[in-house]
Amino acid sequence: MQKKRLFSRIAVASVAALILAGCSSGSDSASDSGVPKIDMMKKLGAGEGQVNVVAWAGYVENGSTDPKVDWVTGFEKDTGCKVNVKNGATSDDMVALMKTGEYDVVSASGDASLRLIYGGDVAPVNTDLIPNYADIFKNLKMQQWNSVGGVAYGIPHGRGANLLAYRTDIVKPAPTSWGSVFDANSPYKGKITAYDSPIYIADAALYLMATQPDLKIKYPYALDQAQFDAAVALLKVQKPLIGEYWGDYLKHVASLKSGGTVLGTTWQVNINLAKGEKVPVEGIKPTEGSTGWSDTWMISSKAKNPNCAYLWMNHIASPAANAAVAEWFGEAPSNAKSCALTADPNHCATFHAADDAYWADVYYWNTATETCLDGRTDVKCVPYSEWVKAWSSLRNS
Repeated sequence: MQKKRLFSRIAVASVAALILAGCSSGSDSASDSGVPKIDMMKKLGAGEGQVNVVAWAGYVENGSTDPKVDWVTGFEKDTGCKVNVKNGATSDDMVALMKTGEYDVVSASGDASLRLIYGGDVAPVNTDLIPNYADIFKNLKMQQWNSVGGVAYGIPHGRGANLLAYRTDIVKPAPTSWGSVFDANSPYKGKITAYDSPIYIADAALYLMATQPDLKIKYPYALDQAQFDAAVALLKVQKPLIGEYWGDYLKHVASLKSGGTVLGTTWQVNINLAKGEKVPVEGIKPTEGSTGWSDTWMISSKAKNPNCAYLWMNHIASPAANAAVAEWFGEAPSNAKSCALTADPNHCATFHAADDAYWADVYYWNTATETCLDGRTDVKCVPYSEWVKAWSSLRNS
């Protein structure tokens, strides 16, 4: 169940092309919103016999990892659609795989979904053909990362916040702010960690949004050049403090256990696993709020098995399947009815599934575009392709 979102060099070149496509509204093949015109499926037909899926590891389990963990076999028996899964290692990897046209469905994170939409790689989703969509939490529907121009491009899967982890026996007093990982004079220098991805630039922007109001940052994924430069400058100040950047959450848990890492970015699942190994650690959402992720099931614009793809999206959004995957991976489910079906009756409380107030200051990953996502029209924002370049330069410096 490894969910790596490491920076990948595989798709650096394609990122720039995709974002440029997303910002160009003058294309003959684009709609008024700049999105290529792709037909939405109107009617569900008979299944084709298979569905080819790109997913985060742990999202499509058929019992081969653990015999008790299987929400695929029943679907295959009920629909006749055999599920062929390819695990994507990173968001960039998923974008590259979906561009091949060989896959029908993808579980895309917010740092990939807009690239797929504007790149013409995914089609609008007819939610009327997905009955379980009705029970998805309202505040996950029709968001910036899964819709454009009032049109849905996916089915919300689950969500989580990026938390601040600290070893309670070492880090004292307990931190309350992200400032603890950006303090140049930190006593924990060399034992601080950060998430290894260009999207981490948004974490720096989030902190600046709260602490440097003169920068006028309103949304951490909508940064003009001055705002972007300030975020990158903060990450350069932070770099000497970093003992390691992490992308593999199991390695991060091991580092927390060994004491190699005592402070830094984490996920709730990391905290739960570490505590299960008796590590004295806590994870908090700091006073500034946090970044986070909300994954989306999307269908390829070139899907060879669209009927099975729709059947799969309805299945994975169902209360039982959504509960199972959320509990196995360690995230908040997207289907409100899933909370009554988790093996751990406290699962949804632990992951704040139905706590709207908790998510109010969680800024879900999104793909930065030249058109500012905060609504500004008097300035251009720095597109994701430049985030990739800046992160590569920082990591290699």
